[in-house]
Amino acid sequence: MKLDVDTHEAFAYTGGKPFDATLPCVVFIHGAMGDHSVWTLLARWCAHHGCCVLAPDQPGHGRSAGAPLPSVEALADWTLALMGAAGVQQATLVGHSMGTLVALEAAARAPGRVARLVLLGAAYPMKVSDALLATAREAPLRAIDMVNALSIGTLAAKPSYPAPGMWLHGANRALMRNQQALSGEINLFEHDFRICDAYAGGAQAMAKVQCPATLITGARDQMTPPKATRELAAALKADVVTVPTGHHLMAEAPDAVLAGLRRALQA
Repeated sequence: MKLDVDTHEAFAYTGGKPFDATLPCVVFIHGAMGDHSVWTLLARWCAHHGCCVLAPDQPGHGRSAGAPLPSVEALADWTLALMGAAGVQQATLVGHSMGTLVALEAAARAPGRVARLVLLGAAYPMKVSDALLATAREAPLRAIDMVNALSIGTLAAKPSYPAPGMWLHGANRALMRNQQALSGEINLFEHDFRICDAYAGGAQAMAKVQCPATLITGARDQMTPPKATRELAAALKADVVTVPTGHHLMAEAPDAVLAGLRRALQA
């Protein structure tokens, strides 16, 4: 589905069903170097089980037009504007990695418009090492390989869509490389990771959140390790679901992550 958001065309995947804003809505917010495709399984399940779904590509990512936005705060405002453009008054926000910060900030800015939060691979603060930022600036393709290796906690995890020829590590690497190539002169990898590193409003945002929250964490996550979620979980009084994965939860353990999302939606 295409929507006009802040004078630019935005693309949102609707889970394989026509969008119906009268149904309970779930908005999926991808992380750094991602797009709507990381949510396909979860989005399709929601769309085929009584929800309407928006899984947008953020500006400068995937099929959405416009330059990448400069901050978590700007992405939160854009997400709320996207909901408005689709005629959605209230939604569950599901975020991964950088997307968890966007979801958190959106819930703080518009408490009445967020029914619940589901945060996958979350942490606050979400600091990025100087070494990774330097590599991102000087050799982004090498930085992509570094993050890909760190993000996947298993050597041969079942992919999200079991079929001959699927390769979990290769698919994630290809997605990030494709996003980097499509960004043209912008170093999208450095841009996205600097947004995560710079976000400093988390503590204030946590205090303003009024909805129930669920955290789904990877037991082997090296990017946002379980110990880094403790402050967030305590502040949000969140239900915590742990799955046997690294940071790329949705692809490494699709069934377990879907079960965690269903648990959150049914709470």
